[in-house]
Amino acid sequence: MKVAVIGGGWAGMAAAVAATRAGHEITVFEAARQLGGRARALPVRGPDGSMLRLDNGQHILAGAYRETLCLMRSVGVAPEHVLLRMPLTLRFPDGGGLALPRWPAPLDAAAGLAFARGWSAGDKWSLARVAWRWRAGGFRCVPAATVADLCPELTPTVFAELVEPLCVSALNTPAARASGQVFLRVLRDTLFEAGGSNLLLPRSDLGSLFPEAAARWLAERGGQVATGQRVWQLAPQSAGWRIDGRDFDAVLLACPPQEAARLAEGSGAAAPSWVALARGLQHEAIATVYATGGPRLPLAMLALRTGRRAPAQFVFDRSRLGGPPGLLAFVVSACGSDQEQTEHEVTLQAHALGWTAVRPLQTVVEKRATFACTPGLVRPPRQIAPGLLACGDYVAGPYPATLEGAVRSALQAVAALAPAGHLT
Repeated sequence: MKVAVIGGGWAGMAAAVAATRAGHEITVFEAARQLGGRARALPVRGPDGSMLRLDNGQHILAGAYRETLCLMRSVGVAPEHVLLRMPLTLRFPDGGGLALPRWPAPLDAAAGLAFARGWSAGDKWSLARVAWRWRAGGFRCVPAATVADLCPELTPTVFAELVEPLCVSALNTPAARASGQVFLRVLRDTLFEAGGSNLLLPRSDLGSLFPEAAARWLAERGGQVATGQRVWQLAPQSAGWRIDGRDFDAVLLACPPQEAARLAEGSGAAAPSWVALARGLQHEAIATVYATGGPRLPLAMLALRTGRRAPAQFVFDRSRLGGPPGLLAFVVSACGSDQEQTEHEVTLQAHALGWTAVRPLQTVVEKRATFACTPGLVRPPRQIAPGLLACGDYVAGPYPATLEGAVRSALQAVAALAPAGHLT
């Protein structure tokens, strides 16, 4: 079929690659001049005047991202070369916290718990007891439960140093209002799969990690990728769809939910309920403060203790990831402050750690980084109308807003492709 993909982020490029491999003729429309969507490269001028290719936000991948890693390989990107793999580690600058060894799952988690630094026997026992109960219950809970609701028996130390950091990094929603069911699903699919809990830290910018390589791969196979081209009108035809005067057999909406709702509603073919679900999603912001003058950290990533005027949950040593010496990336998930205040508070947080030479270089706030992953959230389904499907991390599925969620959604949409008038 002749298929249009609207959106050149990770979901859109994944859909385009998968559809091409399935034998379809692909055209990608991307409104921005750059591919990657919310996970794209960002040019930043360094303190010495040179240009750096960073990201619009520091990202972490996980070993459980099977489809994402497979797709990267399919377009010629070797994950082992562009990603730093390390066991799940939540060490703090003072050396405390959890670090899993390179052992098979779930023995690595058990050993990490046993040797967690700064945790009392009571801390460790509370986690072991609660984790056993989660597993015995099949990693399921009542739909209305929050992550905090799952943890009344955990000690404050375990909750603050393990559960809250894992929750905001995976769901980008604070534990007090994050979906307990989605959190448990993430734990099940990472902690009990070989290498699933490993952290994969990008050594190169996010654009080169997949979207740009996918565009080259598509071009070599006759696919078209049009950047800087926003789609204005989508209309059903007797045997397909028309996009701004061009005819296609099927359309995949891989754009943000607000844009997908605009196009779907304007087509006249979408049910009002689908449009309402897409527009009704609440969003969470993520801020990344890139700073210079930082020390060389003992690890490529450290967890940080949060508090008043200390909003960052993680800091990354970019010099250990191919960047210049002294470049740090502080990440504030579920960010509720504006750019100026966030930058100021993160600087104070760094100075309080003794890193007094740290100075902000560039602060990026992605206001709609993810949807708010709250209990009982109903997300838009994949099917919008015959021959019109949605894909993206916000589409109905078991995972939060992650790159893996976006990629899996794209693969499922391509598998369900059918010409207009033929539902799959």
